[in-house]
Amino acid sequence: MSTITLKDGTEIYYKDWGTGQPIFFHHGWPLSADDWDTQMHFFLEKGFRVIAYDRRGHGRSTQTYKGNEMNTYAADVAELTSFLDLKDAVHIGHSTGGGEAIRYAAQHGKGRVAKVVLISAVTPYMIVDENNPDGVPLAVFDDIRFNTANNRQQFYQDITFPFYGYNREGANIKKGIQDNWWRQGMMGGIKAHYDCIKAFSETDFTEDLKSVDFPVLILHGEDDQIVPHVPTALRAIKLLKNGKLITYPGLCHGIPTTDADTVNADILAFIKS
Repeated sequence: MSTITLKDGTEIYYKDWGTGQPIFFHHGWPLSADDWDTQMHFFLEKGFRVIAYDRRGHGRSTQTYKGNEMNTYAADVAELTSFLDLKDAVHIGHSTGGGEAIRYAAQHGKGRVAKVVLISAVTPYMIVDENNPDGVPLAVFDDIRFNTANNRQQFYQDITFPFYGYNREGANIKKGIQDNWWRQGMMGGIKAHYDCIKAFSETDFTEDLKSVDFPVLILHGEDDQIVPHVPTALRAIKLLKNGKLITYPGLCHGIPTTDADTVNADILAFIKS
């Protein structure tokens, strides 16, 4: 396995395949680099160098009990991208990984980042308040916290239904996809996963979005039951200097898996544009 030991002793697992322009993938909560398998294969075949890593506390990386917040996540990515000497890179983040990608790009990406893609991302922030009246109530995240702390094994199966839209009438439920989500989630550490809920729900990425001047593509399903597109994607696009938004009617949160052909084609066109 390819790993790097960070300055604080955390061991980070990563995949690094191919040559050419690098594409760096940031996964969602509580998953791992494996959630990008379809994209890694697709873009490798298109001649890109593809890199995905397991965030601290997730997957095969150290099950950290501290540092499970966005500034540290972004700093971890900075250490890894510096170690790999990635330049002119495209950073692609899904859900929590979208927040991580834009925080990294804004704080550490100068001279290294070419473009960013935010898929079903938590940006600019999810929580409801006076500035975000369509946001998600804190009670929803408190429930996620409770179930992660007390019922993780079953909760990580149950959440796959809204995640992939499998609770919608006529849905084509694929148990293998559900099992793979559960497998990835249970590989990670409970403390890191618990802490990450606050990171993805309450971190404000407004200034990160405003500060970047490279092209940013936002992709979001309009039937996303995990990260609703109105308080996130529709607000994020207004903050970007050089942004493009594509929303998909009827599509769910887990579109890199359920609708990989569509997502991959739109990302490839954006990279080549």
